[in-house]
Amino acid sequence: MGAAHDHSHGGGASAATPDHRRRLAIAFGLTAAIVVAQLVGSVLTGSLALLTDTAHAVTDASGLLVALVAATLTRRPASKGRTWGFRRIEVIAALAQATLLVAVGIFAAIEGVRRLFEPPEIASGELLFFGIVGLAINLIAIAVLAGGRGANFNMRAAFLEVANDALGSLGVIVAAVVIATTGFQRADALAGLFIAALIVPRAVMIMRDTVGVLMEFTPKGLDLDDVRAHIGGLDHVRDVHDLHASTVATGLPTISGHVVVDEECFTDGHAPQILDRIRRCVAEHFPVGIEHSTFQVETSHTCAHTAHELRHP
Repeated sequence: MGAAHDHSHGGGASAATPDHRRRLAIAFGLTAAIVVAQLVGSVLTGSLALLTDTAHAVTDASGLLVALVAATLTRRPASKGRTWGFRRIEVIAALAQATLLVAVGIFAAIEGVRRLFEPPEIASGELLFFGIVGLAINLIAIAVLAGGRGANFNMRAAFLEVANDALGSLGVIVAAVVIATTGFQRADALAGLFIAALIVPRAVMIMRDTVGVLMEFTPKGLDLDDVRAHIGGLDHVRDVHDLHASTVATGLPTISGHVVVDEECFTDGHAPQILDRIRRCVAEHFPVGIEHSTFQVETSHTCAHTAHELRHP
């Protein structure tokens, strides 16, 4: 019996994780400024679009703060009590942000529909001013986060929140212009619904992806039947079973399994070579290159004996 382990990504978390804390800190400060400005604006104008965008900005600010904390914790090294360190915190943070975004989107949708039937008077001039302020600050935040938006779930959620908020500010500006030029007060409610439509689908996508990681679903782009067939095609391999694959955090997929080989592999020295071929196979052959793999190599006799012990402890 033998096992192959490849841990090239499993060491210090700080070495494997890019540092995006400065980007997140700047974006958090900018978004916090938007919250203050738009909160004042929503009180002065009574605008649903601006109020919704303010709630969205509050969510953004809290989400960015969570992302900043998560990015800090992710840098902490692994220990014997936490063998992956805090790598998965970025997934939990992204899920929390997405959940908050869905809640804001649902609120905006309900309130928007209500205001379509009972449109209040909106001060279009003030609405336009605060919409422009929000858009300008959001564009700066987008520029700050753009370079790291694809780094991990955490950065993806942070960038998405700021980008959505910028579109929300644009919706506020359009609503203000329409109200000022036509007097169509329902434009504010329509802008609020537009913001909700921006928020919910993208947030649901992040929730789906992060829940998949937390549930330890097979990484996207990896077909375990293909993996099983490819390993099974190696010389001396007779069976592959108990094959499991999951994602610890962004860029850290893992795989484990049992590989049944010929009896003579343990007497003629072939077992280590088979382990090495299996490791290279999962790391290089598939679209999702898995650098962290653990395989147990066994004979059919060992496999049958283990199965018997499990059935008759």
